[in-house]
Amino acid sequence: MMIILMKCLKRPTQYYMRVLSTWHGRDVITILDFSREDLETLFTLAREMERYAKSGIDILKGKIVALAFFEPSTRTRLSFAVAALRLGGKVIDFGSVEASSIAKGENLADTIRMLDAYSNAIVIRHYIDGAAKFAAEIAEVPVINAGDGSQNHPTQAMIDLYTIWREFETIDGLSIGLLGDLKYARTITSLIQGLVKFKVSKLYLISPLQLKPRDEVMQFIGGSGINYYHTSDLSEVINDLDVLYVVRIQKERFPDPLEYERVKGSYKVSLEILKKVKKKLIILHPLPRVDEIDLEVDNTEFAKYFKQASYGVPVRMALLTLILKDSEI
Repeated sequence: MMIILMKCLKRPTQYYMRVLSTWHGRDVITILDFSREDLETLFTLAREMERYAKSGIDILKGKIVALAFFEPSTRTRLSFAVAALRLGGKVIDFGSVEASSIAKGENLADTIRMLDAYSNAIVIRHYIDGAAKFAAEIAEVPVINAGDGSQNHPTQAMIDLYTIWREFETIDGLSIGLLGDLKYARTITSLIQGLVKFKVSKLYLISPLQLKPRDEVMQFIGGSGINYYHTSDLSEVINDLDVLYVVRIQKERFPDPLEYERVKGSYKVSLEILKKVKKKLIILHPLPRVDEIDLEVDNTEFAKYFKQASYGVPVRMALLTLILKDSEI
């Protein structure tokens, strides 16, 4: 691993050792815990890991990653599994909640203690806010938050930021628009928290008033010093954007079904609205999508959401490597 890191980071051995000491054994609960330098280190290693995302590299032989998913998932669950396997590690997964002892009434704390005994790291997704932090307080091995309630999804934000960084070779100076459910989408909260670590030119928040970011998120944005603007009209700002990040309106997170009915279908990114955008505009989406992006957009040069999804493997390979690889040279 030292050779890989020194090659891609292009820094002396002392820097490499400091990077490992900063990352090794670390929990990943919120992206707020990571500095810009941390993220850029992750990005640089992820770019190197792209070479091994299909072929594999034997870095984590003997390590076991436990997947504890209490909510449905496709991309996050599979990309973590593939990342561990491509690194030479093993994966254990208790499968569906219905097939586990949770169905018999086992509490979360006992489940985490069990996985802590069986693995070298736990990747958890849970419908309750703060579940990942709770798990990290119990487990001795590193805990990685794969989404908790409507609060955080730090590794998705890392992938989102990496995609922007890969496409533009920078995040600084870009105008970035966030479109859709900015209130309940945990990917939005984590992405905003990540973006403020860079020198973004302007952040556009595009949503109905009912779906603007929660008060605590708006307070965070206001206190960060980032230049931002809220509008409910995508056409008003789309020509200014370098990045358009779209999220679906998440029916399952609405406490009131009538609230969802009032805002569903509020936006649809179509070929028509893309006629006058910047030539280098990229459209991102954490997926799954419903009807917020027209299928015809998939065939345009703007659509980068499938590439974004593919980056989940190398980014999570880099993350697992930094957290789990022993620091000895």
